[in-house]
Amino acid sequence: MQSRTPASRAGRPRSAAADTAILAATREALVELGWSKLTLGDVATRAGVAKTTLYRRWAGKNELVVDAVAELFDELRLPDCGTLAADIEGVVLQYAAILARPEAKSGLMSVVAESIRDEALRERIRASIVERQKRLVLEGRARAQQRGELPPESDPEEAARTVDLIFDVVAGAVVHRTLVSAEPADEEWVRSFARILLFGLTGAGEDHDAAPPPAEGP
Repeated sequence: MQSRTPASRAGRPRSAAADTAILAATREALVELGWSKLTLGDVATRAGVAKTTLYRRWAGKNELVVDAVAELFDELRLPDCGTLAADIEGVVLQYAAILARPEAKSGLMSVVAESIRDEALRERIRASIVERQKRLVLEGRARAQQRGELPPESDPEEAARTVDLIFDVVAGAVVHRTLVSAEPADEEWVRSFARILLFGLTGAGEDHDAAPPPAEGP
């Protein structure tokens, strides 16, 4: 796991085992106590570390919970299902399953609410969760381009904007479906969502499992 805050004492290595225990204890506390009752003292006791160990790593509860939730999203893997549509469905189902976990729901909703008045916290959410998970879009687009399902892009800036947009559309739709509307992102919903994402509103009835049409000759 990446170190997200520098160690406070030069030359003293940061313990990966302590980090793992602390983040796991944070998620456990979120489930049992909820956001409002969670304290760094309780997390330290559950993790079996001194409270000062937490403060050497995290400035406060907000930052700790962001990193605990970010570790959940690091579990996401893009499956290779043979087609872009199937790959999208696979990763979206994983994403929805993570958001359905009590520790993810409680933690994510709380830090997003807190970040409304805390720019530093917003930046931490962007760096620890959003930017790290854009790897899935990059991987999926590269694989689809190799298959010939998507055309290559020669303009790096345009490609970066496209990646941002795809991530926003996917993440926004799943978060709204599961956390705001409180509806299940089940296989039927995910299949329809992938179809609209790929073909737009006017092509939503197309068979997205079919192979892409051959490229026309010169």
